[in-house]
Amino acid sequence: MAFDQLVTSEKGDKLFLLGNEAAVRGAIEAGVSVAATYPGTPSSEIGNILSVVAKKAEMYFEFSANEKVAMEVAATAAASGLRSFTFMKHVGLNVAADSFMTTAYSGVKGGMIVLVADDPSLFSSQNEQDTRNYSRLSSVPILEPSSPQEIKDMMVYGFELSEQFEIPVILRTSTRVSHMRGIVECGEISKPKSTTKATESEEHWLKGYFVKNPKQFVPVPANSLSMHTRLAEKMEIMEEIASGSPVNEVYSFENGSLQGKYGVISSGGAFNYAYDIVSQENLGMDILKIALSYPTPKDLIHDFCKN
Repeated sequence: MAFDQLVTSEKGDKLFLLGNEAAVRGAIEAGVSVAATYPGTPSSEIGNILSVVAKKAEMYFEFSANEKVAMEVAATAAASGLRSFTFMKHVGLNVAADSFMTTAYSGVKGGMIVLVADDPSLFSSQNEQDTRNYSRLSSVPILEPSSPQEIKDMMVYGFELSEQFEIPVILRTSTRVSHMRGIVECGEISKPKSTTKATESEEHWLKGYFVKNPKQFVPVPANSLSMHTRLAEKMEIMEEIASGSPVNEVYSFENGSLQGKYGVISSGGAFNYAYDIVSQENLGMDILKIALSYPTPKDLIHDFCKN
């Protein structure tokens, strides 16, 4: 496909996209102002495409010196009220971990998505580490799409979640999801804008505006203690709403109601395998797909198991 279609397609148009192409469309629809990466498969195509279309999408994009620098570029933009997007492979998050962990404490003003592409079965990596462990370690919410459509949609949803709680959000893909193709229905494109203003009378600035707030953005020990408390409070609230999140869904194969004797709980690419087997073999099982997997939607899981 011509990459320009990712910028020019309108709401309702349908494109046949690679998962990584869908991530680019999601960033454009969400009105991302700044994107940065250090390339690594399975996420590499995202940067290759953005290098071509970013200017047309009114987005600043760079290939950074490494993943830590990319993380800091995105975090700085988000602290200035701009929506930012950084992406890397799973081991790249190890390189960016210092900046990532502290950004979780300080939080953001504009939305910030950290897309991390895991590599189960080692197609192009040195290990099979699971990024979901970083989510729990950092107390940062994580979304796990299972298709190109969901990648695109969860990019937009993730930015809304990020700005609501002023926290970065991880979007975890995997090799199979990043490199699968599917029909993606486009949504409306939002123009890049800042959530911060220079004065109360001014409109949102495309370039962003950093409002000095040492208690939020200077992580010396005295400030970090209160940052940690605020982060814990955010996660408590998010845990309450996780069970009602629209991205967590139940699929029933018994007349549309939860009547199966057995149930399957899955997420991400694993959901596709579970869905195919249960539907093709008429197993009569129910499937709970958890896409917002941390904080854990405990009430939803409890109700599913109870049935």
